[in-house]
Amino acid sequence: MASIPALFDLTGRTALITGGSRGLGKEMAMAFAEAGADLMIASRSLESCSETAAEISAATGRRVIPYACHVGRWNELDELAAAAWDQLGGVDILVNNAGKSPLYDHIANVNEQLWDSVIGLNLKGPFRLSALLGTKMYERGKTEGRRSSIINISSIAAIHPTPDVIPYTAAKAGLNAMTIGFAQTFGPHVRVNCIMPGSFRTDISKAWNWDLVDQAMKRVALRRVGEPHEIVGAALFLAGDAGAYTTGAVFTVDGGVPT
Repeated sequence: MASIPALFDLTGRTALITGGSRGLGKEMAMAFAEAGADLMIASRSLESCSETAAEISAATGRRVIPYACHVGRWNELDELAAAAWDQLGGVDILVNNAGKSPLYDHIANVNEQLWDSVIGLNLKGPFRLSALLGTKMYERGKTEGRRSSIINISSIAAIHPTPDVIPYTAAKAGLNAMTIGFAQTFGPHVRVNCIMPGSFRTDISKAWNWDLVDQAMKRVALRRVGEPHEIVGAALFLAGDAGAYTTGAVFTVDGGVPT
């Protein structure tokens, strides 16, 4: 049996994290680098990715590559997958973190553009990246015995739908189901799991109505929103050898939202 530190050690491994320049993605990127991994972080803004990559590299000494890509656009994902594989020398960990949930005033006013945009970024992108990189991970696992992991970042909205996020809810529910399908597709060489975060204090939360949030937190067991670093434990567990017998699982990290 490996030592406890070794179970969470990512030395010699590589990771691609979408939406990795800020919020939960940035926290996971920093944690993976601190655990020894080299990274590529991708988002639409090369400037934001470059700033975050420099910050993480300076703090950890790891190689961190910035890459600009719109994860919701199918034709950009082949290039992202190829760049990550080539520049990192293979990808051991894929974190499908990029996502969005635009506001709308009434469900009847959700137009096709908004619907397609939400489904594209939250569901289509993770599908395509998982299909491309998961296939490469699987083939390498067969020939070299190398262990790989895909981690999807969903949301408790997937199982607690509310009127203001219906397209997002649909996408994240699909991501939960897709996690199980990919786990069966790529087993036993690639583990595929999902984290369902609750409310976290990130850049997005600056736009929240905090009176409503504070009221909602009274129903949550821990009585508060999560801090960004509190996603790290679950991510490290699923990325490394600590989660070696875990696949097809959907984890809630939500402070105890009642079912």
